[in-house]
Amino acid sequence: MKNFTKIFLLLTIVPVLLFAQSKKTKSPDKLERLKQEAVAEIDRRKDQAQQINDMLFSFSELGFQEEETFRYLTTLLEKEGFKVQKGIANMPTAWIATWGSGKPVIAIGSDVDCIPKANQKPGVAYHDPLVEGAPGHGEGHNSGQALNIVAALTVKQIMEREKLSGTLMLWPGVAEELVGAKAFYVRDGYFKDVDACIFTHVGNNLGVSHGDAGNTGLVSVKFSFEGQAAHAAGAPWRGKSALDAVELMNIGWNFRREHLELTQRSHYVISDGGDQPNVVPSKAAVWYYFRERSYPKIKKLFDTGVKMAEGAALMTDTKFTYEILGSAWPGHFNKPIAEAMYQNMKKVGLPTWSEEDQMLAKASQKELQAPKVEGLAMKLDTLGLPAGAPTTMMGGQGLISTGGAGSDDIADISWSLPTVVLRYPSNIPGLPGHHWANAISMATPIAHKGVVAGAKAEAMTLLDMLMKPEIIKNAWEYYTKEQTKEIKYTPLISPKEYPAVYLNREIMAKFKPELKKYYYDPTKYKTYLEQLGINYPTLRDDQKAELMKEKESKGK
Repeated sequence: MKNFTKIFLLLTIVPVLLFAQSKKTKSPDKLERLKQEAVAEIDRRKDQAQQINDMLFSFSELGFQEEETFRYLTTLLEKEGFKVQKGIANMPTAWIATWGSGKPVIAIGSDVDCIPKANQKPGVAYHDPLVEGAPGHGEGHNSGQALNIVAALTVKQIMEREKLSGTLMLWPGVAEELVGAKAFYVRDGYFKDVDACIFTHVGNNLGVSHGDAGNTGLVSVKFSFEGQAAHAAGAPWRGKSALDAVELMNIGWNFRREHLELTQRSHYVISDGGDQPNVVPSKAAVWYYFRERSYPKIKKLFDTGVKMAEGAALMTDTKFTYEILGSAWPGHFNKPIAEAMYQNMKKVGLPTWSEEDQMLAKASQKELQAPKVEGLAMKLDTLGLPAGAPTTMMGGQGLISTGGAGSDDIADISWSLPTVVLRYPSNIPGLPGHHWANAISMATPIAHKGVVAGAKAEAMTLLDMLMKPEIIKNAWEYYTKEQTKEIKYTPLISPKEYPAVYLNREIMAKFKPELKKYYYDPTKYKTYLEQLGINYPTLRDDQKAELMKEKESKGK
């Protein structure tokens, strides 16, 4: 009887175990199949990605004035079934678009604003603006929403058919060049119930990093001085010059630089220097960015700036006020999500660049005197690791790694929930950044191919996060036990601050009528290059000759 019982148990339990094992092996197979389906669907949507990319490029809108971009993207997403909340966080051009239901809630964001005086014809390897002096996409923020929307629509299609639980949340980085929006998004609770965030940013390779990104955080502050006007020749002694206060503050700050830590970066522009020379300026203003590598050091730098303003006001018998225009923490990005994303990047690989793509890249690198003239990336970037260990300076003081000097307010979101930044290869290596030259590739096949590659990596990672709950579980464990174990996020803005939505209004009012003449019309032209009548690539004769000479020498 005992033997019969053993045989019966074996006959009943073993099939159950085998079935359970088969379910375990089928799940990854299904996930991989869906990933390949997503890749194929994104290839089918490449024209849609190109149109979104080129449309945003043609708008050329500065921070807080992204009106055409706002209308175009929100209309598109509403047609695709997304619920769109407009004007969030007291910003007319900000929005959140959601689709789906339940957990996980995954935020997918990218910046949309452009750079002052960076207008440039795409595909032209030398300075040739469409509108002289106008803004342009001299960083490439026109491309990220194209990537995100195509990836999200692809995953949405799969979620509908497979009945997958989850919510996709698309959003724009408004006024990123002013670091003017994301801290307000966080403060006002728009990321409160979000499980993870994928952010995309243009680069020159396909890559992702985790840990301390090595960049700086900052606080952006405008100091306004008020004095008393007077006739500058007839009665200057009756005047109290606000401009003198601005200049004295700047002189004091520049003398102080020698005694600031090596990790700091600070810059200013005089945004108001008075009206005309024969009137003692009663009002003047200076706009500072105070950058450092940690919250306490940013705060200390800012406090030093306030003291400088107080001193300048005392010396000139003027009054001063200050306004915080924006802020950003130094970034810290999530390891489990980055590792999952990098595995997908290896499957996607870099785009296949044409000879024309490489010609444009090399000619542009030569024109801008890039450190290396090697064309577009041919080898996939490695997984980015945390910034280096602290270094010890003379005097025995320990400093955290100086890292890079750039700042991005995606960092405020990264300190609020697990976040990664997906970089994709739509720009040319070795260019100056925040410059007209960085717009050269941004409405060309280089940008289009980079966006498609990035969309594939993002869609595959979204499917991972939707179908493998352990990824988000591990992401929060890393966020709680490593990232925020000793460092807690403290906003650099207070509850009384509001977004400076008036910034760039006058500039856009000046240039928009001319820029409108060049808005992209995809109903008539397949690409923006075709609409503009630009031969791809466009090089001067001397650039062509130099590249030909180089090619011949390598052939020998």
